[in-house]
Amino acid sequence: MAKLSNPTEIKQILEKHGFHFSKALGQNFLIDDSVCPRMAEMCGADEVKGVIEIGPGIGVLTKEVALQAEKVCAIELDKRLFPVLEETLAEFENIEIIQGDALKIDLQALIDDKFEGGPVSVCANLPYYITSPLIMHLLESGLPIRSVTVMVQKEAAERICAKPGTKECGAVSASVHYHCEPEILFHVSRGCFMPPPKVDSAVIRLNLLQTPPVEVRNKKFFFQLVRASFSQRRKTAANSISSLLPITKKAVEEALLTIELPINIRAEKLTIENFAALSNFLFEGGEA
Repeated sequence: MAKLSNPTEIKQILEKHGFHFSKALGQNFLIDDSVCPRMAEMCGADEVKGVIEIGPGIGVLTKEVALQAEKVCAIELDKRLFPVLEETLAEFENIEIIQGDALKIDLQALIDDKFEGGPVSVCANLPYYITSPLIMHLLESGLPIRSVTVMVQKEAAERICAKPGTKECGAVSASVHYHCEPEILFHVSRGCFMPPPKVDSAVIRLNLLQTPPVEVRNKKFFFQLVRASFSQRRKTAANSISSLLPITKKAVEEALLTIELPINIRAEKLTIENFAALSNFLFEGGEA
């Protein structure tokens, strides 16, 4: 079997199958043989019926996860990689490659069919363009997922894991903390990829919560409020919310005062409890 951390051997395999990297798909394949075992060990494979991997690339992480998990289903969008993966993962009987877009594929049907309904863990090396949409899709789907362990750009990792009420927090951060407990596991140098990206990366794990940390009257409105609050970061939360939602600035300010917050507070200063209280007050007050 080819050594998948050896750039020369990888290039030979890719050339053999006529594969060329796609910038549009954000293809930077992880090739470091010390990173993938750590990531696989931390993805929670031993706690679930199996692991869904998204974007296996040439299979470096896939084979390490397969050593930990009973079964691995790897979802790959790029059909050109199938013959490559057939060669690199030939020795593994517990891996199944599925062609498709992880944002569009019926994951519940896949989990029911391949993992007896779950629970499962998700593991992936995510390209930048799909990071936030895919993470939010997984968290909001209601699927039987125990944890999501992904490698993302370092700045994205810090933003996703930022605690509400801190300067680094954004709409995604607040939403993530509603659904799970996020943690940065370790950092990864850009030199661990082929071709090397322009930035460093980090591996994060999102441990999904059985029960959200706050109670909200209407979940849809809660997330609309969170997104609206961060839509214009230089403005106050009241200005941002009233500019995007059918709620007057005065109504938002009155709600803030009622929950004992200053009317000029910015979204980055709001904790997850603050967002829940504000959302509940405005929703129950008929402003939503």
